[in-house]
Amino acid sequence: MKTFLQLVAHDLYNKIGNDLSRIAIVFPNKRASLFFNEHLAGESEHPLWSPAYVSISDLFQQLSQQKLGDPIRLVCELYTAFRAETGSEESLDDFYFWGELLISDFDDADKNLVEADRLFSNLQELKSIMEGFDFLDEEQEAAIRQFFQNFSIERRTELKEKFISLWDKLGDIYHRYRENLAARGIAYEGMLYRNVIEQLDTDTLKYDKYVFVGFNVLNKVETAFFTQLRDAGKAMFYWDYDVFYTHRKEFRHEAGEFINRNLLLFPNELPGSYFDSLRHPKQVRFISSPTENAQARYLPQWVREHLTDNEKENAIVLCNEALLLPVLHSIPSEVQNVNITMGFPLAQTPVYSFVNAVLELQTNGYRSDTGRYTYQAVQAVLKHPYTRQISTQAEVLERELTLTNRFYPLPSELKKDDFLTLLFTPHNGNRQLCAYLIDLLKEVSVLYRQKEEHDDIFNQLYRESLFKSYTMVNRLLSLIESGELEIRIDTLKRLLNKILTVANIPFHGEPAIGMQVMGVLETRNLDFKNLILLSLNEGQLPKGSGDSSFIPYNLRKAFGMTTIEHKNAVYAYYFYRLIQRAESITLMYNTSSDGLNRGEWSRFMLQFLLEWEHDISREYLEAGQSPQSTTEIRIEKTPTILDRLRRSYDITLNPEAVLSPSALNAYLDCRLRFYFRYVARLKTPDEVSADIDSALFGTIFHKAAELAYTELTAYNEEIRKEDLERLLRNDVQLQSYVDTAFKKEFFHVPPHEKPEYNGLQLINSKVITSYLRQLLRNDLQYAPFRMIGMEKHVEEKISISTPEGDLHLKIGGTIDRLDSKNDTLRIVDYKTGGSPKTPANVEQLFTPAEGRPNYIFQTFLYAAIMSSQQSLKVAPALLYIHRAASESYSPVVEMGEPRQPKLPVDNFAILETEFRNRLHTLLEEIYNPEEPFTQTENTKACEYCDFKALCRK
Repeated sequence: MKTFLQLVAHDLYNKIGNDLSRIAIVFPNKRASLFFNEHLAGESEHPLWSPAYVSISDLFQQLSQQKLGDPIRLVCELYTAFRAETGSEESLDDFYFWGELLISDFDDADKNLVEADRLFSNLQELKSIMEGFDFLDEEQEAAIRQFFQNFSIERRTELKEKFISLWDKLGDIYHRYRENLAARGIAYEGMLYRNVIEQLDTDTLKYDKYVFVGFNVLNKVETAFFTQLRDAGKAMFYWDYDVFYTHRKEFRHEAGEFINRNLLLFPNELPGSYFDSLRHPKQVRFISSPTENAQARYLPQWVREHLTDNEKENAIVLCNEALLLPVLHSIPSEVQNVNITMGFPLAQTPVYSFVNAVLELQTNGYRSDTGRYTYQAVQAVLKHPYTRQISTQAEVLERELTLTNRFYPLPSELKKDDFLTLLFTPHNGNRQLCAYLIDLLKEVSVLYRQKEEHDDIFNQLYRESLFKSYTMVNRLLSLIESGELEIRIDTLKRLLNKILTVANIPFHGEPAIGMQVMGVLETRNLDFKNLILLSLNEGQLPKGSGDSSFIPYNLRKAFGMTTIEHKNAVYAYYFYRLIQRAESITLMYNTSSDGLNRGEWSRFMLQFLLEWEHDISREYLEAGQSPQSTTEIRIEKTPTILDRLRRSYDITLNPEAVLSPSALNAYLDCRLRFYFRYVARLKTPDEVSADIDSALFGTIFHKAAELAYTELTAYNEEIRKEDLERLLRNDVQLQSYVDTAFKKEFFHVPPHEKPEYNGLQLINSKVITSYLRQLLRNDLQYAPFRMIGMEKHVEEKISISTPEGDLHLKIGGTIDRLDSKNDTLRIVDYKTGGSPKTPANVEQLFTPAEGRPNYIFQTFLYAAIMSSQQSLKVAPALLYIHRAASESYSPVVEMGEPRQPKLPVDNFAILETEFRNRLHTLLEEIYNPEEPFTQTENTKACEYCDFKALCRK
């Protein structure tokens, strides 16, 4: 296989000879020149004078007296012209992003030599004097007529009025903008191109011959440039194509649309016999993939099947450049050298996430009214690898904030060392923020200076990404300090994020060596023997038509500007030209529908399938899946485990140990959960969350109720009706109890600070206040009574028999509330969720099953303890606050068989003996070596289990 560049090199050498010093070879991009130079050197056995290599963009810049302007400065200059011509008070923040769109339109207009005065003329005039536009051909005139059919000037709307008023000013804005830029010696690319062609003198050109190689679509400026050089005898043209798509008799092929025009205007130096490859048989495979990343995982197999000794004959082309990282990790060791042409996205480097995290910290993450940061913003910065590597205190601080649930930490709490002091010093204003970012990036650069000796490829990329980010922020700072860029902080964030997102870091290496990994645009002029294209989906190739424009489609078409049809034709050419000389072609596409991907193969694949007369293999990737078999988990009570269990709760060894109702309920619900939590001592990591789950909701309510009753009983244990009525009338006081509870249990801020509720937290606060009011109303019906205790810890020693001898334990926990009336001591357990249950008997409390009344088990355990410690009758009660609004509601626990009369448990003594006997049996079972820790049969209990991932049930 002879590549296009080999053919050009051979022909050019034969025509020019050894001395090419007066020749400039112009390519659409720079990459082709590296390969071409190698082919040219191979044409001669002796040294030769090399030609100059230049891309078309660089050539125009060399011929221009103006310099390309910085993109941000160009928008600022346009804003100045816009305000001068319209008198608008619109801020740069509102203007900036549609200002970029306007520059893109001006750029396209200039590259296509559009007469701006005619394009931006008054729409009414444009309609009435259409006949005078003799420069329009029939198709363009039809496009304008179509525009006015769809856009009626007579039927005005507010939006249409705004469009017309701005449209009428665009011509003046265009001219003033170009004048301002010219005065400063800068230009956008289209302006620079137009100025060059308008002032071009072919006699003053530096080189004798300009050789144009591998171009396709030409804008009007390039066409005029080529024409002038052709007429001056200073141009040679080499076009790459295939008769498969340029000489279709049955229809006009979009891939050959522009090439056919170019061949007529600028004849090819190479004979047509070189361009008939695609009609010959090749190995072509279409492979569908179930996911995007699965394509990358197929690469090792493709490499083993196709890799040749000359590695540069093989190419991996990414239609979706986001696949670069998975592809790099999938290239097998058989590949000796790899050349990556597309650049590594800066958005996938640590510096990108670091800059975003610290910007979020100083903007949305900082409350200037309270002088506090939000935990989420602080956590993102503390967990970042850069922070962890520079500050030894970062991990300790993050753990401390989590343990104490510091939802709104103060800057002073975070400044644990020099780097954290720099990081957590508040900054506002664009200049301060940019200077802050620059200082941080300087600090981070130390990491890469230290590791220079043993760099890998990613460290080199990360160092360069850091430097590139530093220069970008520095550029923004200079524009801000000069007064050219006056924008709000949120616009600065968006702008910086946009700049960093589109930036790429080049890979270093020898381009003409090794297997090539490239994007579609980098393949121009290059040919490969073995080729694989990944993500050949609709929307990736051709790219989706997401380009915005202020100029309506029909007017763009009428004035010869770029339209979506142009772009589709260009991508069609890229596709067909790339595969025309290849011997083995593998085209892969993703069939999954997620996000913007519709799982649809590219139209070019379907088109090629229909057009090509040879066989195409249709295959699909399938992930090898074996269903996971879950094996039963069974933890035998080995001597080691029994010893740990004994040491945990035997009060002769651990006097402070208490076996709580929660632990016993855990055992009854799932023995394995009990083992994980109370024997192995596993627990979920602590975290700070803005959300309030049901457990935290209950904790805050308990604290608010405790505060209310602590104040009510400050001077007297008796709760009277008049005290409750007075408190119920005091909404401010009730809310203050809830606020204080939030500050203590959730926000962890001092009592004198005002809590900073978000929307959901505020709703929760109001609900808890309503629950507190409902509790007081319920107690109003029960009053008068004596408050014995709130959040009171109770415990009782108990001895059991085990095979190892007697074991002494303590059972106990915290009772929400103890109150007494007449001869009854009531044990009240508050519940802010769930539904009351009615057990048939005591046995049901100890029988593992779905819906086991675990709350009642807990209350009965407390009742048993209190029965042995005082002489009053004990009545266990469960107060479901959210269900207590009805007048007939009673918190008294009831028992009884289904569809039988229920008996209230107003004297626990009746049930105490049976309850204690079953409790002893339960405790002895826990310490019985013959009873292993096993998984529950009740899968409903697994839904919210902390150990679900371990158990896999």
